[in-house]
Amino acid sequence: MPALDLIRLARPAQWSKGVFLLLGPAYGLADGKWNLATGWLSLALALVVFSLASSACYIVNDLLDAPADRKHPRKMHRPIASGRVSPVLAIAFAGVLLALCGVALFFMPPRLAIWTLAGVGIYVINVMAYSAVLKHIVIADVVSLSVGFVLRVLVGCAAVGVSPTTWLLNTTFFLAMFLAFGKRLGERRLLGGEGATQARGVQAGYTDELLRLTVVVTAVVSLVTYAGYVQNQQDKYQLGFNLLWLTILPATYALLRAIVLLERGTYDDPTILATRDRPFQLAGILFGAMTLALMWARHSGWVGAALVVGGTGPGT
Repeated sequence: MPALDLIRLARPAQWSKGVFLLLGPAYGLADGKWNLATGWLSLALALVVFSLASSACYIVNDLLDAPADRKHPRKMHRPIASGRVSPVLAIAFAGVLLALCGVALFFMPPRLAIWTLAGVGIYVINVMAYSAVLKHIVIADVVSLSVGFVLRVLVGCAAVGVSPTTWLLNTTFFLAMFLAFGKRLGERRLLGGEGATQARGVQAGYTDELLRLTVVVTAVVSLVTYAGYVQNQQDKYQLGFNLLWLTILPATYALLRAIVLLERGTYDDPTILATRDRPFQLAGILFGAMTLALMWARHSGWVGAALVVGGTGPGT
């Protein structure tokens, strides 16, 4: 049915990436930098705008990738690649989605709407550059995709008027690189080197060894960067020790499990892995629940500053 194919074309499953818009506001809320009662609507509208804009970008990318997608065992069933949605209809649908973005922005406070529009606009430009040129350039393709995740964080912060920390931007960037390199490794495991190259031309510039190395390196850098953030917060989540450290455990498990499944070729896309693999999902839920609980505890005064043994606190 055309209506269902248009929904598939919009890739609503990819809207889950919008969780990155919530990261900055979540940490900012714990620090009391904005008010949930007055800012939730702007944040929700920003999430809608980014989701719709990203869907429009996916449509353009699918139009350009249709010839290659027809050679991919999973992507060949996409609405455009399979011929169920014509290019003209796809372009018209993308235009409708972008128009709806404008409607959502209209209901945001003008200052926040301008910053949100700027962030989403840069995201669209970046995606267009990726679709036209950067996706054919080794490493640049991954950097472009990773910048898209950083822009999600920036837009989420802009929607509520808070500034992201460097820790948050660094962790987001390297984690996104891990996801992108992991996707390329998964494709090679599923399709083989030649098949992966036919489905994604830039794969010709990668090797199994290079991708395995970059996946491991970016996973480690992501964890080390997050561990640095946790250490930086040690005076804010004290209750005998830095309770925020506990969140490192599910984060480490999730990343390492993703590496194992991508290396096996069980999944060729970390996004699909995140929506289907129960242990990975449980780790993600545990990480989120622990983080939110600790933020609430800090906001409520249950945890806070204390003597830090072996650090720079009083009496050491």
